[in-house]
Amino acid sequence: MAASEVETAPLTDRDLENGQRLASVLFAFGKQQATVSARMSKAGVDRSAIIVLKTLVMLGPVRSSVLAGAIHSDPSTVSRQVATLVKDGLVERRADPEDGRASLLAATPEGLALLEANRARFAVSLARMVRHWEPADLDQFIELFERFLSDHDDYLPTLISECAQPVRSEGGHQ
Repeated sequence: MAASEVETAPLTDRDLENGQRLASVLFAFGKQQATVSARMSKAGVDRSAIIVLKTLVMLGPVRSSVLAGAIHSDPSTVSRQVATLVKDGLVERRADPEDGRASLLAATPEGLALLEANRARFAVSLARMVRHWEPADLDQFIELFERFLSDHDDYLPTLISECAQPVRSEGGHQ
């Protein structure tokens, strides 16, 4: 079945159960990641700064609007984040060669060093966490997780529009 046929086919009870299970584990994972982020923030490592730096490294020098789209964030939020990173010497503004009135954002050598140090610490910690796994299980998990993240990224605009419905504080829909 083609991807478009899969997306429009009616959901079965098993599909819905799998969606519930996946939502539960992703929520639990998100809570754990929020805990890690909060602790890292107290230690001076800002998660949003890491996301901005990783994205700038991946994309290369880009305009702020492109960066905001790439991280699915509001341009004004990205502007504030970038201003702090520029002030801290982790990101620099460069003249856009195609339009001298605009600027491009790029990670500085200091930003790259911070990102690499953060990646190395995180990789070592995760390696310790899963070192008791069978190598074949770990390889399969990583492969499937990479596949999930790719599908998630592709589906993200739809996911946002389907899930970002206004909810009243009592938990009901408006």
